[in-house]
Amino acid sequence: MNRHCVSSQMANLSVLGRLYLVDTIAGDPEVLQADAETYYEKLLKKSLSTPDVFSIPGGGEVKLEDSCVCFVPLYRNNPTCKLLLLTDPKDKETVLAVYLSQRWWPVEDVVKTADPARDGLVLVQTFGERIVLFVLNCIIFGMLEGSSANDAFFLPHSATERAKILWRNGEAAAFYSVKMKGSLCDGTTSQCYLLPVLDTVFVQRKYRRGGLGMKMLHDFCQSFLAEDALGISCPISAAMYQVCQKFLQAHPEEQKRLWEVEAPGDWSQRVNIWLKIQMESSLSRRQNILPISPEAAVGSCMDKTPTSKPKQLDMDQMNKGVDCFPGAGQVAGNATEKKDDTAAAGTLNSQGPEEEDLEQGAGDAQQHKGLRKRAGPGDLVVDKAAKQFKTTP
Repeated sequence: MNRHCVSSQMANLSVLGRLYLVDTIAGDPEVLQADAETYYEKLLKKSLSTPDVFSIPGGGEVKLEDSCVCFVPLYRNNPTCKLLLLTDPKDKETVLAVYLSQRWWPVEDVVKTADPARDGLVLVQTFGERIVLFVLNCIIFGMLEGSSANDAFFLPHSATERAKILWRNGEAAAFYSVKMKGSLCDGTTSQCYLLPVLDTVFVQRKYRRGGLGMKMLHDFCQSFLAEDALGISCPISAAMYQVCQKFLQAHPEEQKRLWEVEAPGDWSQRVNIWLKIQMESSLSRRQNILPISPEAAVGSCMDKTPTSKPKQLDMDQMNKGVDCFPGAGQVAGNATEKKDDTAAAGTLNSQGPEEEDLEQGAGDAQQHKGLRKRAGPGDLVVDKAAKQFKTTP
């Protein structure tokens, strides 16, 4: 989009009312970052000519000091592209604003738009949309809505990762990201994904129970109609299994296509989701009918804990026990990526279809395999080796 088109679009939007970050950010990301670095240096030297306080929406002010601001990487595995964040001096894990284009943007304004064309699922393409994705992913979910019981957060996405934001009523309500077939699994291996994989899904708390989880899963399937198999990244949370169950009941044609996978996703690393749902339901019915001794009851509870692993026999049956799934049980190669022992696949519960949109809490959202303990905004974790981003100016 050329400069004239951008200026014309902004002029049209200004007639509609207030403009937001995603509507106005159109410059070179490197120039915007250089501007933020210049601002940070002035803040350190206390030579700012602009007001030295930030007004919190809803009331209150925060004094702008170097102890309350920090740079964090916008993308995974690319620490050179950074965002300047303002944190609450009373709670360093709470991000209040993002600095871009010579001003501070409150977090709640970063995920809003004045453009009526942004409605429904929109592919992330612009730099401004990448910032919205980061805020939804690492700030709103990772720090503001994350479950304290889960104590984990999504890692930042890469600069080229395919993602869609679901816009509703002028706000980014949800997003999902996909690991594309043929893309590298990580920066330390030459292995590539063997099928498209739905990697992360998140719905803001206030938009849950509105069918958005189903909508995104359906869009994912419709985006890859030519593929015989589609993956959902392991581990799948209990809430995401509720979404999958309802979706596959409504769309039986997708039951053979959806698999829970570990990277890179060869046949030895796949479990058919619909088959697993059926096996879980069958097991639950048997446990409800058969009498259970106290010793067996203890063992049963232990088997259902999030950290327990499915029995190998059951996993083998899921992969090779049904002839109707083409290619099931065929091993394309040996699994080379070891599953993180701290992350176990989510299991179905009996809370009913009203749970279908991840409303059990943000911590129940479908999570990336590399989850780690939540830290402050300056300590976002980049990989399984617990490497940390630094708050470099």
